[in-house]
Amino acid sequence: MEIVVPEGSGAVGIYGFARPKPERADELERLLLSFVEPTRAEPGSMQYQVHRDVADPSTFVFYELWRSADDLRAHLARPELAHFQQHRMDYLREDLEIHWLTPLSVTL
Repeated sequence: MEIVVPEGSGAVGIYGFARPKPERADELERLLLSFVEPTRAEPGSMQYQVHRDVADPSTFVFYELWRSADDLRAHLARPELAHFQQHRMDYLREDLEIHWLTPLSVTL
């Protein structure tokens, strides 16, 4: 799956689910958490969160809020994110589930 950021102006939000292979869950958690601080420091990053689903702790949930689609595209082009995208199925039992959001209450 290629991640295609929708066109548009203004902020863009994203939430999604990562469902790891059981034997790779701890490794995926460490990897996802390693993205947090560098991503929060990127231009245009307004929020970047990684969670575990309470009802299904084997599922990771992520939430991102970006100033613009261009900022998100720049993030996804970073080498560590591009590498993860290319090798994500080494960790996942099914592909990422991604939902795009148009923020309505964001102050830029």
